[in-house]
Amino acid sequence: MAVIMDGNGRWAAKRALPRTAGHKQGAEAARRVVKAAAELGIEYLTLFGFSSENWSRPESEIRDLMNLLRYYLRSETAELHKNGARLKVIGDRDGLESDIVKLIENAEALTADNQDITVVIALNYGGRHDILQAAYRLCQEHQEKTLSFKSFEELFPARLMTGGIPDPDLLIRTSGEQRISNFLLWQCAYTEFVFSDTLWPDFDRSDLGAALEEYAARDRRFGAVKLSEG
Repeated sequence: MAVIMDGNGRWAAKRALPRTAGHKQGAEAARRVVKAAAELGIEYLTLFGFSSENWSRPESEIRDLMNLLRYYLRSETAELHKNGARLKVIGDRDGLESDIVKLIENAEALTADNQDITVVIALNYGGRHDILQAAYRLCQEHQEKTLSFKSFEELFPARLMTGGIPDPDLLIRTSGEQRISNFLLWQCAYTEFVFSDTLWPDFDRSDLGAALEEYAARDRRFGAVKLSEG
């Protein structure tokens, strides 16, 4: 099962926290959710860490977020590896500082062979950009010949930043937010959505379990209908 956790939003303000303190508690929530997801048998967990639109936030907040990311990558990589988790980061790395890119590369290399759970972190990621870069890559690769529409459609998903990762079964949006926020637009075509009023810093195993229970009660049809419905 593949699950997306979207903790992005205005939860720090809603919780009356200084934004830096809110982000730190958000990182603690991520740690809890990764542990719970592994214990619950989730195979792929995607965390929306920093969107391409988040660069418009105040410079001081971005600096604090990047420092927190550095801390997380340094302190949590060994723990992820110990617990059999594979780390994959998606997003445009050209916008990140070189030391952060190096930390990402080291973490991905260390955990590459782990199979218990794949933890995907989206950093400097935007869904529209993902689709555009995938189409551009595919066109560049085959510019000497004309691809049929069917061939283009078959080859396209592997050029997305999530190539090799199954499309998500469930997107959990926390903090009372009810929008997709330019996140995994192609991949979420048939994803189930669960909206939680729990603020991301407070999200824990019980909230994750409740979302999974709601998901399990749904009838996924992928655009089809039951035979009994005609």
